[in-house]
Amino acid sequence: MTLRLKINLIVSLLTMLFVTAMLALQLRAMRESVHEEVVAANRVAAQLLNRTAWLYAAQGTPAMLSFLQGVGRVRSNDITLLDNDDKVLYSSPTSVYKAGRDAPDWFAGLVSPPPSKLSIAFPGGKLVVHSNASRAVLDAWDDFVLLTLSALGLLAVVNAGVFWLVGRATRPFGDIVDALNQLESGRFDVALGALPGTEAGAIGAAFNRMVGMLQQHIETERRAVRAESRLSESRELGRWVDQKIEQERRLIARELHDELGQSVTAMRSMALSIAQRVQALDPQSEQAARLIAEESGRLYTAMHGMIPRLTPLVLDKFGLVAALEDLVERTRNSHGGVEIEWRLGIELDRLRLDTDTALVLYRAAQEGITNALRHGHARSLRLQLRAEGDGIALEMQDDGSGLPPDWAANGARRGLRWLAERVESVGGQCEVAPGGEGGVCLKVRVPLSEPAEALA
Repeated sequence: MTLRLKINLIVSLLTMLFVTAMLALQLRAMRESVHEEVVAANRVAAQLLNRTAWLYAAQGTPAMLSFLQGVGRVRSNDITLLDNDDKVLYSSPTSVYKAGRDAPDWFAGLVSPPPSKLSIAFPGGKLVVHSNASRAVLDAWDDFVLLTLSALGLLAVVNAGVFWLVGRATRPFGDIVDALNQLESGRFDVALGALPGTEAGAIGAAFNRMVGMLQQHIETERRAVRAESRLSESRELGRWVDQKIEQERRLIARELHDELGQSVTAMRSMALSIAQRVQALDPQSEQAARLIAEESGRLYTAMHGMIPRLTPLVLDKFGLVAALEDLVERTRNSHGGVEIEWRLGIELDRLRLDTDTALVLYRAAQEGITNALRHGHARSLRLQLRAEGDGIALEMQDDGSGLPPDWAANGARRGLRWLAERVESVGGQCEVAPGGEGGVCLKVRVPLSEPAEALA
């Protein structure tokens, strides 16, 4: 049901109640008027006949009959002359006022007064006077019909006017509904013009503000989606770049180990052989050959120091535990004053780790040790690899100077952010927090791709 129809029905109902109340009051007034008229006419007729009956009765019944015939019809009364044998000698003529018409019986029953009867006896007969309210009731009925038709006409005019006025007042709501339907269909550029009326204007202004905010939110969401897509693409590109870098590092390390290492070893061997051959013949040549051999040895040592930094070849051959043990041993050798405690809380003999997961854990240990020694100036390190739930956790604790207040924004800590992204790329978590006894605690947890049946 539309608002227009609801308002029209309410107004119609109120108008009908008002008209019904007015008709009820008018009907009551008509009943009182008919009652007063009939009773008054009956009393006047009774007094008139009571005084004149004896006068004409002394002259005989024919005189009375002649008098009644001369009087004729008395309003709202029926007069009957009877002799001593109750024989009707005279009856009032039928009223010619609105002859042939009568009010409905239900209406007559509502407004007619109780019937009255008066009997006047005299020598030779009697007069009987009956009240007759039919003409007064008919007048009331005509007035009631006229009033009812007027009320119905007024009701029709009022309803038509209200229907037109309400339709005009609610016309802006159709525009609002149409705009809402367009908004529902996906048109977010819809706008309402100035609507007539205080309420409609307020709704239109609120709708336009809502559409404006919705457009802003949609644009913000679009930007967020584009940014997220770009970030995802950047992460995918970063992972791809990391994979390519690791591949190139592994290739370079293998080339250094297999090709250049053998070449440098061959150069050192040939230089030593030349030195031995020319030892007695040409001391200068011998010295030059031995210098070449020493430089070749230093080159070989420097090359073998670069290989683990490029990629841990031992990781591919012997696994994560051996690679971490090699890292710990090399750190001890290069930093004589640093104590490193290595704990293995998990049996990895029968547990297989994919290459990416093992490499992430190794890089985490490598980055943690480098930061602890370079930035924290730590003198004691504790490195532990253990099982945790359905994954593996690598934890490193140092006794260094700890984290500075602006460590997250410090450029020297970009390695930790790079490490966190690499850990997240394999579905793991990376946490950096102050240690319990000072220093820094680095914890990396990665999930296992298959059940850890070999966990201690």
